Amino acid sequence: MTIAEMLARNARMYPGDTALIELKPSKNIRREINWRQFDEQADRIANALIRRGVRKGDKVVHLMMNSINWLEAYFGIIRTGAWAVPLNFRFTSKEINYCADIAEAKAMIFGEEFTERLEAIRPQLTSIRNFIFVGEKCPGWAEDFEKVIKESPATPPHVPLHDEDPCGLYFTSGTTGTPKPILLTHKNTESAAITENRHHLQTRDDNYILLPPLYHTGAKMHWFGSLIVGGRGTILTEFSPLNVFKAVHNEKGTIVWLLVPWAQDILGALDRGELQKEDYDLSRWRLMHIGAQPVPPSLVKHWKQYFPDMKYDTNYGLSESAGPGCVHLGTENEHKVGAIGKPGFNWEARIVDDNGKDVPPGGVGEVIVRGNGVMKEYYKNPQKTAETLKNGWLYTGDMGRADNDGFIYLVDRRKDMVNVGGEKIFPVEVEEILISHPKIYDAAVIGVPDERLGEAVAAVIDPKPGMTLTEAEVALFCEQNLPRYKRPRHIFFDKVPRNPTGKIEKPKLRDKYGKG
Repeated sequence: MTIAEMLARNARMYPGDTALIELKPSKNIRREINWRQFDEQADRIANALIRRGVRKGDKVVHLMMNSINWLEAYFGIIRTGAWAVPLNFRFTSKEINYCADIAEAKAMIFGEEFTERLEAIRPQLTSIRNFIFVGEKCPGWAEDFEKVIKESPATPPHVPLHDEDPCGLYFTSGTTGTPKPILLTHKNTESAAITENRHHLQTRDDNYILLPPLYHTGAKMHWFGSLIVGGRGTILTEFSPLNVFKAVHNEKGTIVWLLVPWAQDILGALDRGELQKEDYDLSRWRLMHIGAQPVPPSLVKHWKQYFPDMKYDTNYGLSESAGPGCVHLGTENEHKVGAIGKPGFNWEARIVDDNGKDVPPGGVGEVIVRGNGVMKEYYKNPQKTAETLKNGWLYTGDMGRADNDGFIYLVDRRKDMVNVGGEKIFPVEVEEILISHPKIYDAAVIGVPDERLGEAVAAVIDPKPGMTLTEAEVALFCEQNLPRYKRPRHIFFDKVPRNPTGKIEKPKLRDKYGKG
């Protein structure tokens, strides 16, 4: 059953039940649709695109901010048999043009926030025949979304969809360079839904609070675990600790997926007394889980001090594995916090050396995974595909080690490793120590050139709001907690740039601090 059919089935079985809620706290807007309305909107969008010449195998760029319309458009696109091409809302005009050119997109659905960026490159978007605009002030060169779907029938388009058919072209967020196009199939997304539901046991009684960007595989694929059983989702478009507590309180939220900085912000607000748990009904909030980046054990321990009865899970995945779940901690394994876990449901995982041979427990090697979520290919890049997919195994580029119980600990990205005079240092290990400092809000570690050692460790540190932190304090803390060769030789106080999914944008830091 494809995810498109999952939506249709929910509309048949639970037509009047709430499917999606959208919250925009700053504008005091709350919108809600049921499964029947969701299904009909997807059909209307699909038929509108088909009337405009979109056929199976075509590509439709999808450039919008989180909203109910985002998911309606996504399901509408894939029901035509076309590939949805969701783009990062931070992409510049140049990056949008690059992605649209590789995809050879035939149509685009875009939000009003992107009009100016598109106008700058519209003459170059020669393959795109139809621009459909979502918002209030439709430019003359586009069609209005509401008008388009109003004039389109809400009948199923009946385009045959099969497991191995491609359905999505996802461009990596670009933290390590030019975004790479990742081709996913219907089978990949089905696999994500099954794995997620098996891990977090969503039922129709759950309400999944959606915060991270939907263009990424992460948040959307997690919500697929609710889609498969007809569980509702609440799209919270603006993050703040207060907004999260209000959403859980008012909408009876049960599951929230947070990024590390968001969890830190909530804990900070609780520590400072800006937020009081007792003011909100959080009794139905049964699970908080984190993914997309390494999770400091100190953060989870701090969280459990406030929420001792709430389940916690760490999830590991990547766009190439159709999102999260190929490795996960499991809510029953909180005693192993710090690990990313064991192979997820229907997944296999290994840690191998440069020759593809398994390394023994405790040894560091590359994490590789195999399962139904593994991408079809890097689109139009057979060389990169061959480097990454070998005998069905996805080589993740992440370095890890396993303990004697089989739990995998993420060490770092292979390309982020710092070589100090022949000693290999993994930044994540140093970052976890730094973030445990009571005055440090966020930290990033990079390698910078060093004439004698080749590279030296540098730390970019963002102190907690209202706190003063000196270089001497950091140096003393590192002296007490890190061996000499891992201690940062350079300390910079600055904001740590992260992309919308929480990953540190280390190329920006190396460009800023590695050249001086």
